[in-house]
Amino acid sequence: SFLLRDDLFIIPSLKSCLRNQLTSIHLEKKLETGLYCELVDKILHDSYVEYTLLYDTIGKRITIADVTCEHGSMQLMETVAWHYDALPHMLIAGGTGGGKTYFILTLIEALLKDGAQLTILDPKNADLADLADVMPGVYSKKEAMLGALETFYQDMMARNDKMKQMDGYKTGENYAYLGLPAHFLIFDEYVAFMDMLGRDAMQVMSKLKQIVMLGRQAGFFLVLACQRPDAKYLGDGIRDQFMFRVALGRMSELGYSMMFGETNKDFFQKPIKGRGYVDTGGSVISEFYTPLVPRGYDFLAKIGAAANTVPATPLDLGGSK
Repeated sequence: SFLLRDDLFIIPSLKSCLRNQLTSIHLEKKLETGLYCELVDKILHDSYVEYTLLYDTIGKRITIADVTCEHGSMQLMETVAWHYDALPHMLIAGGTGGGKTYFILTLIEALLKDGAQLTILDPKNADLADLADVMPGVYSKKEAMLGALETFYQDMMARNDKMKQMDGYKTGENYAYLGLPAHFLIFDEYVAFMDMLGRDAMQVMSKLKQIVMLGRQAGFFLVLACQRPDAKYLGDGIRDQFMFRVALGRMSELGYSMMFGETNKDFFQKPIKGRGYVDTGGSVISEFYTPLVPRGYDFLAKIGAAANTVPATPLDLGGSK
């Protein structure tokens, strides 16, 4: 039986319809294909499985003006939000032309408007490196990037200690409870940078592992972007700590497997920039559309204006470009 509510198909009880419950908990592909919908949530209850499916996914796309951050959560579609306080760290994959750069710039603008502190690493000295002209904390040279990563890590460890000494500290509460700002490390072209490092790559991986394991409580979050999430530099449990994963543009089956792990999801390609797939932390992979950016949108001006409303990051490594 179906309950049709606006544009959502809710299937409240599959057990009553199926004799074999083992079959009922793995119906994602049949439901998506048969109903021409996109699975957006799956909840296993004691006596039934609840599937939530959405049709006309592209109709839930929002514009960059509608991207907001509030209470540790960023709205990215009408039906998709990144709850970074609860499900920290974002992994973004996508090749040239998939909309990855515009998506990262959209994240940067929204986070700055919310008062977050940002450290941005762009080893290819490309679009993100240009932000050094309008905001602090942007690095593209190897030594400066390594120094910025070390400082980010040390700041995280220092905040962990400082929080315990603050008035009002309460076990189980996070940085926001104490009125501290979130701090994001946005790392573009991660795999390309690691290939460039050689022997220093292991040291960087060690620092990143500590950040993804310990950063949530202190409000230190990682946004890592690459063309393909190579297991060589995302092994040792690091990849599993990225709760929000986005794959944009055209990717191979191997790329999707690297991104989302073992899945029976059917991935389809559509010639729409900014389209891809997302796992918001619940192990349900759904179609995703990045926020629309108007033609001629001046990211440098918008981000520069947003950066002037928040305190500068404490990083100062002697020139970011």
